[in-house]
Amino acid sequence: MRGKWMAWLGSAVAAGCAVGCAAGCGAGKAPVVPAAVEAPVKVARCVLKFRDIRAGNAARARLERDIAQYVRGRPGRIVYGALDLVTGVRLGHGEHEHDMITASGAKVDILAALLAGRDSRLDEGERDLASRMIRESDNRAADVLWSRVGGGGAMSDFYRRIGLKETTPGPSKYWGGTNTSPADRIRLLKVLVKGGKGLTAGDRGTVLGLMERVQKDQAWGVSAAARPGDRVALKNGWTPRPFIHHTWAVTSYGRVVGPERDLLLSVQTDRQPGEGTGIQTIEGIARMIGHRLDDLSPTRTRPCPTNPIA
Repeated sequence: MRGKWMAWLGSAVAAGCAVGCAAGCGAGKAPVVPAAVEAPVKVARCVLKFRDIRAGNAARARLERDIAQYVRGRPGRIVYGALDLVTGVRLGHGEHEHDMITASGAKVDILAALLAGRDSRLDEGERDLASRMIRESDNRAADVLWSRVGGGGAMSDFYRRIGLKETTPGPSKYWGGTNTSPADRIRLLKVLVKGGKGLTAGDRGTVLGLMERVQKDQAWGVSAAARPGDRVALKNGWTPRPFIHHTWAVTSYGRVVGPERDLLLSVQTDRQPGEGTGIQTIEGIARMIGHRLDDLSPTRTRPCPTNPIA
């Protein structure tokens, strides 16, 4: 009887230990499980963001005054135009003067007209010519493609079609004698960026892509408006004017795009004492516009009203 009792007691103790193992049987005190604590709820702070028109107008007046003062201290004739597609800010001085020679700046026009007239179909040789014409500013390539476009008559038709009212193609085979205005350079850039007017997305990508990859020694000019990390697509023009007191015409136009910015900018000069002087003037204006563009469309924040509905 005693043996049965001991066997029963042993089995009962073993069963109890088995049941209690989850609570730490044989391993000291059972861990204390804390009560669930809810994470604090983050409440978004409500703020209103609005354009500070007064501060923007004041900044614009200061910038225009500073550019005018800078231009007065530079030689020759200087005109410019600017449009930021993000904010709608426009700037300009003499932007509708349309007797400014564009020189190699007309090479973008030639390629755009060729693409529009060919339904984007260029053969391998023409693609090579286009690349050399834009990236290297190769004049012989421009001569060939000007002829294939159809010369000045065809270019006049192209300008009418895309809405360039202040651009006149150079006479005969002299594409470099094309006259234009900063306003029309901005219009051309806007067509290349926004589309329409017979140019497909592929056409526009081709032209802007080549303008983004011009040779380093030709990347001067409106690129001075760029911040670190901005992308620049541009085309420059420069030519001596032996019959105008042995001066130079120097021009630059292009697109500078980055966070909160899509700036189209054209600066044209003539009657410059040298190419370097024209480049210096263009970059001085571009740098002022690029570095102070954000000041022209400042924003302010204000807490939302606590009880907007009375």
